Amino acid sequence: MLICDELPVIGDGLRTLLDAVPDIDVVGTTDNGMEAIVLVRAARPDVVVTDLNLRTISGLEMIRKLAKEDAVPSIVVFTESDADQTVSDVLHAGVSCLLGKDARPQELIAAIQAAAVGQTVLAPGVARRLVTWFRAQPQRRDSSAYPGANELTKREREVVRMVARGMSTEEVARELFIGEATVRTHVYRVRTKLGVRDRAELVSLAYRAGLISSDEQSFGEERTPSPVMARSR
Repeated sequence: MLICDELPVIGDGLRTLLDAVPDIDVVGTTDNGMEAIVLVRAARPDVVVTDLNLRTISGLEMIRKLAKEDAVPSIVVFTESDADQTVSDVLHAGVSCLLGKDARPQELIAAIQAAAVGQTVLAPGVARRLVTWFRAQPQRRDSSAYPGANELTKREREVVRMVARGMSTEEVARELFIGEATVRTHVYRVRTKLGVRDRAELVSLAYRAGLISSDEQSFGEERTPSPVMARSR
């Protein structure tokens, strides 16, 4: 992975943290957006962790340029800003994960590992706002537009609702008194039936298909949100 941050002290601190993780290999750090593109071409990292404030070009512009490369790395945006426009810009640019700089070290490590295998992680506040936004849309919820939704079992629907509330695999397992492996199996079967790639897409489709009722509470309304709201397992 490659680390990009305008402040060398943060970049060096992240390198020290991540070098200690056995399955993460840091290939370099930079505070320069153009240099980051050159490093990606040379080292071909699987993941780039970047702030949006960089020298020469912004992190967002760098991400857009990397999207045109032959080998496109997964991007983890690690930034102080979670403004709506920032969220919209980075998600449309193809970012895999978005975390605030108030995230704990283990949350960042989990996001990097998830991004490396094509999964999605969103900061709790971002995930909450996305669900709120989906609820506000005037679309008619119609499961007939999603035939796979009718194939879900009662238990699979329960798991979908818990995932939509931001519960992790461990939390779902405790709530339903089943093993974590069983939860992962349910999530895999649901994703297969609905044709979605990750949990973030699953929550979106579940809402549109009417699997999540309008009177169900959104993220964080009845419980403390899980640190990684859209983590795929």
